[in-house]
Amino acid sequence: MAEIISRNFRVLCDFMDVYQFMIDIYEKDWRNGVPAPFLEYALSSDWMDKSLVHRWKLWEDNGRIVGLVFYENPVSDVYFSLRPGYEELADEMVAYAVSSMPRVNGYLKFVIFGGQNAVKEAAAKAGFQQSSGYIENVFDFEQSLNYSLPKGFHFVESKRLSVEKIAECCWKGFDHEEEEGPWDGDVEHGYYMLMAPHCHPEDAVVIENDEGEYVCYAGMWWTPENHLAYMEPLCTIPKYRKKGLAAAALSEHYRRLRPQGATHMTGGGNTFYEKIGFKPWVHWTFWEKKTD
Repeated sequence: MAEIISRNFRVLCDFMDVYQFMIDIYEKDWRNGVPAPFLEYALSSDWMDKSLVHRWKLWEDNGRIVGLVFYENPVSDVYFSLRPGYEELADEMVAYAVSSMPRVNGYLKFVIFGGQNAVKEAAAKAGFQQSSGYIENVFDFEQSLNYSLPKGFHFVESKRLSVEKIAECCWKGFDHEEEEGPWDGDVEHGYYMLMAPHCHPEDAVVIENDEGEYVCYAGMWWTPENHLAYMEPLCTIPKYRKKGLAAAALSEHYRRLRPQGATHMTGGGNTFYEKIGFKPWVHWTFWEKKTD
């Protein structure tokens, strides 16, 4: 491993190589780190602080990426991606995170997945302790997902999707209207996300009511290299919840993507996913320590 070098991430020229790195090391249980769409979705969003991405660090072996330390949201949540066979880099990666990654009120939080044993051991040696965790549910396409739309609702054809209506649906669907007031009509972040290299809006599932209002949105970052249906985000407008719309949207993803080779679809940690057939799959653990 004498040829390994480390350097800071350069967003304007490194992202596509990092994306391929994450494709290469992907495992269904995220034992080597997050899937590629996780990072692309964050970088193309308006909710992530991208002002400190120059703090991210890459490790390369003869020009091939073998490790990455980065944050998502908030900036003090630190993630580790590590190519199998390079576990001895874990101590150095954790040391870098402690010395150079952003903090909030003096704290760092490491996000480490089940199977990232070398990173866990390095974090423990650095004085971090596991504080909490949860298990994310995933749907195995060997099963069947077949929830129907209730009456009065229908899927929107991809050729007539409205970015403006999607943005308004997400504003309401993530409870911003109740907490911050009516949507202000700002749609630029929606168009910004469309510029992401692997964003394919035709893969999204949108449900509207008979009045033409978008009431449920299920985004999709289809990743054929990993047979992964990476679903993000999912939301339903509050007054239309508990009607089966989200289950119908995910069923439509299943129907569309299984014939294309998808073998599994990401979900979340709440009980909704378990109720419709998703199974516990990805173990998230959180490690914390007060730092100066």
